[in-house]
Amino acid sequence: MAENTHDQAAGLRKMAQAARPVKVIAIASGKGGVGKTNVTVNLGVALAALGKEVVLLDADLGLANIDVMLGLHPQFNLLHVLDGTKTLNEIMVEGPSGLKIIPATSGVKKMAELSSAEHAGMIQAFSEMDQHIDVLLIDSAAGIADSVISFSKAAQEVIVVVCDEPASITDAYALIKLLSREHQVERFHIVTNMCRSVQEGRELFDKISLVCDRFLDVTLDFMGIVPFDEDLRRSVKKQRSVVEAFPRSKAATAFNHLAKKIEYWPVQKQPRGHMEFFVERLIQASMEMV
Repeated sequence: MAENTHDQAAGLRKMAQAARPVKVIAIASGKGGVGKTNVTVNLGVALAALGKEVVLLDADLGLANIDVMLGLHPQFNLLHVLDGTKTLNEIMVEGPSGLKIIPATSGVKKMAELSSAEHAGMIQAFSEMDQHIDVLLIDSAAGIADSVISFSKAAQEVIVVVCDEPASITDAYALIKLLSREHQVERFHIVTNMCRSVQEGRELFDKISLVCDRFLDVTLDFMGIVPFDEDLRRSVKKQRSVVEAFPRSKAATAFNHLAKKIEYWPVQKQPRGHMEFFVERLIQASMEMV
């Protein structure tokens, strides 16, 4: 009898942990080729190394590559969730430092052309996950596709990755403009990637900030830089994160610094009135606050 009581208490504690609000962060870029996925993966590994329960959603639905980047070979992916044969828990695979990855597909046209309703169904599916998660990182597709908009709106924070190229700056501004004017996303965190110096990264942020301040009603946060680092290139060839493969490299140090910033971001505890990841947990948390 005592053993059953203990099991029930443990089960209730697990359910209470699983129901806690999750910090949900979308990582976007506007332009492709700026290192967005590499930033996402390394932030995930760095946060997991800090003891956080981190899940990384590969949301580049038609051209997924996080599994390739980490040398993983998942048997199932989001396509199996959409057709109802698997749950999100069942397709999840484990990466470095305990990072959990939800893999998508590559080269499947159907996945790249999902409707807004199907995106909403995918977001809703996260509410059925019964495990404790501290942070959900969403690696968005490049550009301003419907999936990027859906997942960014449903997240609590949006990180925009840029590099010092005119197209990167222009496309990042276009993404921020679309999300702010048409979808009421008001706050963006900017990471400047492949920088030769902190000053170069700051100047790049200032370029974007100047235009946004002039034409948009948004708040931009200069989150920090990721330096140009040959060790990062080497880690990609090894199919490992630079945080794990070269922990003392300049890039790894930068990712650890960024992860510690994320660690102190507050967790949203109340729903905002539209489709969101883990919205049931937010509702429960807001009711507990009353």
